[in-house]
Amino acid sequence: MKLAALYSGGKDSTFSVYRALNDGHQVLCLNTMLPDRDDSLFFHYPNASCTIYQAQCLGIPVINTKVRCEGKEQELKALEQALTEAKQRFAVDGIVTGGLASKFQHEGFQQIANKLGLNYYSPSWTADQTKYMHDLLENNFSIMVVGVSASGLDEIWLGRLLDPAALNELEHLSKKYGFNVAFEGGEAETFVLDCPIFKKRIEVKSAKKHWDGYRGYFQILDAILHDKSSNLSSS
Repeated sequence: MKLAALYSGGKDSTFSVYRALNDGHQVLCLNTMLPDRDDSLFFHYPNASCTIYQAQCLGIPVINTKVRCEGKEQELKALEQALTEAKQRFAVDGIVTGGLASKFQHEGFQQIANKLGLNYYSPSWTADQTKYMHDLLENNFSIMVVGVSASGLDEIWLGRLLDPAALNELEHLSKKYGFNVAFEGGEAETFVLDCPIFKKRIEVKSAKKHWDGYRGYFQILDAILHDKSSNLSSS
């Protein structure tokens, strides 16, 4: 299929592009939704505008669409606008999403795809979420935590890279506090710095932490791209 990727820059949407390409599909554009606040029902908020870096790393054009967070219908209307543009500009015949378990989001996205006559492809849907997190690391994804909003996840996680030690800690905390280890319930947000399909890797040069005592996000202010060599295949 010729696909448009619903793309936030996080681990799930990036892994969905990785899977789509490995499965022989073409990903012709990225669709990034830019919500006007952090309580969007459907879309990732922290650093969504920074997908410009990942688009350069992938060599895939990105379509940015602003979203007014005024309820389900308003957000889905914005998505319909974005995918209509993707269909017109790139002649895509399907979309790829990174959802794991959220039926609410899955049904909303599929509704718009059906309305536009687009195939719906969600390669990680219903995946075992603990195994999925290990698969990300085993496939050399370099992932930074850029938002947290769950008991057990505090300010120290903001800007932290997910390595095996961090993942082991997450598994322990998820059992203790009851949050989803893959963050499918919105417990945390991520930003991918490198992965096998990136032609370059991203280095965050400056950032700012926002923390209110209970939740927060890591705002990327500046980043640069590095050419990848054999000893720097992942950051």
